[in-house]
Amino acid sequence: MTEMSIGNLLKTYGSNLGLHLLAGEAGLHRTINTSDTSRPSLALTGFVEVFNFDCVQVLGNHEIEYLRHQNESQLRDALGIIYQFAMPCVVITGMGRVLPELVEMANQHAVPLLRSDFDTPKFNHLLYFYLDDVFAPQVIVHATLVDVNGIGLLFTGRSAIGKSELGLDLVERGHRLVADDTVTISRKAQGILVGQSPPVLQDHMEIRGIGIINVKRMFGIRGTRRQKRVEVIVNLEDWNENFECERLGLDDRTRMILGVELPEITVPLVPGKNITVIAETIALNHLLRLDGYHPAQEFSARLLQSMQRPGKPPETQS
Repeated sequence: MTEMSIGNLLKTYGSNLGLHLLAGEAGLHRTINTSDTSRPSLALTGFVEVFNFDCVQVLGNHEIEYLRHQNESQLRDALGIIYQFAMPCVVITGMGRVLPELVEMANQHAVPLLRSDFDTPKFNHLLYFYLDDVFAPQVIVHATLVDVNGIGLLFTGRSAIGKSELGLDLVERGHRLVADDTVTISRKAQGILVGQSPPVLQDHMEIRGIGIINVKRMFGIRGTRRQKRVEVIVNLEDWNENFECERLGLDDRTRMILGVELPEITVPLVPGKNITVIAETIALNHLLRLDGYHPAQEFSARLLQSMQRPGKPPETQS
């Protein structure tokens, strides 16, 4: 599981989040593993049954004003309720005042006390924005990812079947390489899968018989892109007599990656087959489907209509 220490959070995103360390420096080693936040409003009153203590705790104006209106004994009791848990850190947002008791508790329990220049909604939004990539579920696959006509095609298949060569041919035809050989796929919000290349392999391809080439230097800045949404899996397979190939396209096959179902198309390879044009066709056909047009279903409907009216040829569209 990916983790980030509070010290690393301050170092990496502190300026973007408007964060300043106020107290509890001894607890900078504490870690978080989610971009979610918690506002311990009810916990301060003693209701801790649903208290999410293992994420960043945010004290906004409401929580601070509640604490300010308690007498000293009540204030210490309220803070003692939440500080009995192993919280990663406490962040005061907006115009919330820094109470001396908060500083004392932070140092006593070694829980970093931070201050953000932003109000609570903006801080929560920025924290999620910056940490979503850090904590997004990831998987590494052996494949080639290319942006073809705006559609992210993930080419899979056995080693040396021709994934890299296909990607190179597509780049030569004006499309954009995202990653070759190794693709890191992350699941973002709403089940969106985004693929990118590991930094060490970025912009490079291995072409058997030639070696390593730099696609960006060879084809220019328009030949590559940093990341792309993965939308269709194109599985390349060697053709044989027993190969079962989809003929009409009515049977929509899918493959699951990180819990997200993606359409998968298996393409058999035979000598002389123009796989590059087929890849472009797959991307364009997917665009049509996104626009609500399914050619296989439309053809099937026309065929059924023709069978129901024998002797009359099916109507054609201009």
